[in-house]
This record gives sequence, structure tokens and C-alpha cells, in this order.
Amino acid sequence: MKNQAKENIGWIDMLRITACITVVFAHCCDPFVAQFDANRDMFLTGVFCGSLTRPCVPLFAMMTAVLLLPVKQGTTLGGFCKKRIGRLLPPLIFWSLALPLLTFCYFAYINPDTANMQLSADDYTAGNLATKLYTFIFNFNFDTTPLWYLYMLIGLYIIMPVISAWLVNAGRKDIKLLLYIWGATLFLPYVKMIAPALGYGGNYGHMGLLGECDWNVYGTFYYVSGFIGYMILAYYLKRFPLQWSWKKTAAICIPMFIVGYAITSVGYIVTNSHYPGNYAYLEILWYFTGINVFMMTFPVFVVIQKINARPRPWMQKVASLTFGVYLCHFAFTFVSYDIYDTGALPYVIRILLAVATTFAISLSITWAMSKSRFTAKFIN
Repeated sequence: MKNQAKENIGWIDMLRITACITVVFAHCCDPFVAQFDANRDMFLTGVFCGSLTRPCVPLFAMMTAVLLLPVKQGTTLGGFCKKRIGRLLPPLIFWSLALPLLTFCYFAYINPDTANMQLSADDYTAGNLATKLYTFIFNFNFDTTPLWYLYMLIGLYIIMPVISAWLVNAGRKDIKLLLYIWGATLFLPYVKMIAPALGYGGNYGHMGLLGECDWNVYGTFYYVSGFIGYMILAYYLKRFPLQWSWKKTAAICIPMFIVGYAITSVGYIVTNSHYPGNYAYLEILWYFTGINVFMMTFPVFVVIQKINARPRPWMQKVASLTFGVYLCHFAFTFVSYDIYDTGALPYVIRILLAVATTFAISLSITWAMSKSRFTAKFIN
């Protein structure tokens, strides 16, 4: 077991770094996507580049499962939550305060011209800042967009010891059955899109499916949907690794990724042509828990697991800092966008430079914070 753990470190580090870079990449594409018809070329570049990154958050969830499932035998629910959620709360609170402050300083003083980011200068007033500094107890805001994952992760931590007991005792067939049921839920966003065209008018104006209505958001598949499926899938692939040759892996994973990417990118563009700038519909194509994004995520995970990279000191160091990069990078995507906002550079190059710059700044800050015991607890 000890040797096996060492062998696994390399590919887990690679998974962690891949997930982190793709998150940064995704957010660097956002200002390009936000142009829509104001600049069609920027929009298309942002969509085709941003669609490539959609496996980012599912990979983070799968990595968490690889590291923490099954929960150690004898661990109580209270003990697990105290340890895991206790470590998560300081970063959540700190960056819920720090990110709005950083963003306010940038847009209010350093670069008050926010036209390129599709933002209003009215968003960055002292009054709005004060509101953001306490309303994080209810939810994230624009300045703290990446922190939505932490709120969700707390919920996953609460349920992990519960499902762990079942997973340890469940056979391969039962786990696969649960994954098939979860797989069916990946189609629900699209069923919800097409249902009105087939005559479905909802219940009293509420367009939810399978039991959902104004007084009940918990439909048929509520408890077996979402990111918990990615975690169970990662556990399954760790416990029952695919014994595929590289030829079979390529024959399955490459077409699967291409089809998923085509649905994600082209679907986003087509949807925007029918519902211009309507994020409620557009986000469906980019849902992390949609079938098309799953079709991109699965091949990436399988390939990285199969590579089984050897542990490298530099990879271990960068991987250990990725959570901090995730937490702080969003504020610096604005800076990077403005640095390369010049017609002299093709849009793709601007995005790549913004990704490299944002990642480098965030990694440097995280590395510096890791050197102090006080600040380290905000990035680990």
C-alpha cells in the first residue's frame, strides 16, 4: 500500500495542476465571451477557448474523492466535518473579504474604466463594497465568483462519510448502477430546455421537472445528481482502474472528448443566436453536470490516471499551491485582461498571455503566503 500511494502521487499532482490551470483559463476567457455581438470575433474566440476548459471543476471534485474516499474507518461524521470544514472556513472567510477589496481598489482607483469588462463603475462604490464584505454569509458575489465551489464543497464534505460507508461495502455492479442513474441526470438540463417545445407549461409557471415546483425544489433525481456523481466516479475508477490499452484509451477518449467539446462550444453559439446574452440558457451548455461536459471530463481523468506520472519535486510544490491559486486568481484576471488589451495581439494570444500572467501572479502570492504559518491557513 505504501508503494502504491507513492505511485499515485504523481498523477494526482498532475490532475490537481491541470484542474487549476483550466480554471484560470476559463476565467480569462470570460471577458471575451461577455462581448457577445459587440465584438463577434472576441466572443467566438472566448467561446471556443473557454469551452475547452469545462472539465476544470469536475476534475477538482474527482481529485477530492481520490484523496478522501473512502473515509478512514472509525472516523465519525462530526470528526470528519470538524477537520475538513474547519480547514475550509478560514480561506472562505479571508478571500470573501480580500477579493472584493482587491477588485474595488483596482476598478475604483487603478483602472476605473470598466467598459471592456462589461461592468458598471457603479458596482465599485464604497457602499457596495461594504455590503459585499458581510453578505458572503449568504452567498458569493461577482468579485468572489470562484468561491461558489467552497460553499458546495462544504456540502460534499458533510455527505462523504455517509456515502463512504456504503461505497466500501458495495460491489462493483451496485456502484456502476448508481453511476448509470447519475449519468441519466446529466441529460436533465437539456430535457428542461426542450420540454416547453413539446408542450410542457410547468406547474403554476414553475418550469421544474419530475416533482419540482414552487414549494419543492427536490425532484426525483435531486439526491443522486450533481458533483457527488463525479466523486463516486473517481472512487470507482480508483478502486477498479480501467484495464485499457493505450490504443483502446485513445479510440474511446479522443472521439468522446471531441464530441463533448463540439456540443459545448457550438451549442453555446447556437443557443446565443436564439437567446442573445441570456445566461440562464447559455450556462446550460457549460453546466459542469451536463452530459457534454462529462464527455470531456472523463477522458481527461482517465488519461491522466493512465499516465501515472512519477512524483516530481516541482510538481509536488506547484500542486500544493493550487488551492491558493484557485482562491486568489480571479482578481488578477482583470489585471491580465487590461495588460494585453491591445489590437496588436490576436485574441487567442491575448487569452494565453492572460492565463500565464494570472497564474504566475497567483502562484507567487500563494507561495509567499505559504511561508508564514499565519497566512498559510488561508491557502491550504
